[in-house]
Amino acid sequence: MTEPTNKQHVPDYSFETEAGAPSAYVAGVDEAGRGPLVGPVVAAAVRLRPEAIPEGLNDSKKLSEAKRETLFDLIMQSCDVGIASSSPALIDRLNIHHATLDAMTRAAAALPQKPDHILVDGKFTPPTDISAQAIIKGDGRSLSIAAASIVAKVTRDRLLVELDETYPGYGWKQNKGYPTKSHKEALLRLGVTPEHRKSYAPIRNMLSPPESK
Repeated sequence: MTEPTNKQHVPDYSFETEAGAPSAYVAGVDEAGRGPLVGPVVAAAVRLRPEAIPEGLNDSKKLSEAKRETLFDLIMQSCDVGIASSSPALIDRLNIHHATLDAMTRAAAALPQKPDHILVDGKFTPPTDISAQAIIKGDGRSLSIAAASIVAKVTRDRLLVELDETYPGYGWKQNKGYPTKSHKEALLRLGVTPEHRKSYAPIRNMLSPPESK
């Protein structure tokens, strides 16, 4: 596990180079959607081509929606990409931590070539026989992980926009499933949907209210 330094940093290609890229097939892996009450957690794996790295890659949270959308298209055109998700049902069965790692494993496996090494955002690496390195705040340090964070975020946001049309009234197009005030109010008014994560406390308590003492 690689710790960040305290200095300000923008993503670069150094982790990839240290892992043997570009001759070695090195991919960054990240996820989106651990915190929301609804929808899947989405993982992405991205292998950059050094001669065609899109400009402006960074942690998806530091980018505007318009910038993420633009970069998403460039990444899909110029890079190798694998995407996988874990459904609310799988999250409820495994818990969000293990469901996220499971999606990461499948995202790496969805790349057109098995990676020699993966760089993974966070403290943990997914269960895989691929050489892996966990990098804390990796989406702001590694260009490959930054690209994966953008792909995961845009993919999940688009899914929530689609779900908003299927389940109108919850505001998922705007809140993307996070427990905002409007989302919680809609839950009280409209109830729990099949897309909600029933193991998450706000939903679990609605379905099985804690007994009053």
